Amino acid sequence: MKIKEIYNYVLEKGIEKDPRKRENVEEVLAREKKKFDEMKEEDKKDYDSEKLTNPYSDTRILCGDPEAEVKRLLVGVDIEVGEVLLADRLAEKGQPVDLIITHHPEGKALSRLHDVMHMQEDILARYGVPINVAEGIMSSRISEVKRGLMPINHNRAIDAAKILGIAMMSAHTVSDNQVTAFLQEMFDQQEPRTLGDILKLLKDIPEYAEAARHGAGPDIVIGSRDRRAGKVLVDMTGGTGGSEKAYAKLSQAGVGTIVGMHISEKNRKEAEKYHINVVIAGHISSDSVGMNLLLDRLENKGIEIIACSGIIRHKRL
Repeated sequence: MKIKEIYNYVLEKGIEKDPRKRENVEEVLAREKKKFDEMKEEDKKDYDSEKLTNPYSDTRILCGDPEAEVKRLLVGVDIEVGEVLLADRLAEKGQPVDLIITHHPEGKALSRLHDVMHMQEDILARYGVPINVAEGIMSSRISEVKRGLMPINHNRAIDAAKILGIAMMSAHTVSDNQVTAFLQEMFDQQEPRTLGDILKLLKDIPEYAEAARHGAGPDIVIGSRDRRAGKVLVDMTGGTGGSEKAYAKLSQAGVGTIVGMHISEKNRKEAEKYHINVVIAGHISSDSVGMNLLLDRLENKGIEIIACSGIIRHKRL
């Protein structure tokens, strides 16, 4: 496969599992097109044209020729300079890497991470929070994340990849959509009665079972094993953690338990205040599930996959 074909594939799979549903994603793209058409020509110079067809600002081809063929790829949860040098070392040992895929974004995909957080507004609305309230809740949090990204050295790993002639891309929300849909469908079908039942279902998944053996498995951070779960919401997509103001509204909307990758202490306290149970499935293990659901089909097309930087590789297809 060519790099651009891999990029288009993960993008399509991301839209397929987007919690907003395809028609709503298409509406987002249509609004972006209208916004672009109304821009002044001078403003279009710095515009990221990928936004017209890609609703995920954190998923991009970061360097390399999109037409290049890929026979072997290196994939990790985080790709920094060390992993880029690993790819170069593999080439020295006779295993050249044609493409590096990082789950967590780098470069322009990192600097614009906050843009994808607007999808959390629609997710909150789907669970009963009025959309005007959801947008108000998320506004300050999105601004906070944007400011936090400003001082970061976004291009370190990409610069190293360019110097060594290795292509690189990111696949963030497209992957998080996979694990979110995978777990939400499981909980909706299995209807776990207690938080203990949720833990059991998670630990039946190979990536979480492996993480548990390393002390990083699923755990209850609010509630107890015997506490009833109620309505379960899987909260694992939309850029990064949302606003602490959401928990009051989610409680009113009838959410009993949130299953997430991670939670800040500020958000944990708010969830506890409104009696919402919280189960943390695990960050890196959840990222592994999402990436594996994308990687399987690439491997079936004959691409060799080398997993590193936290990926717990498990093949389902």
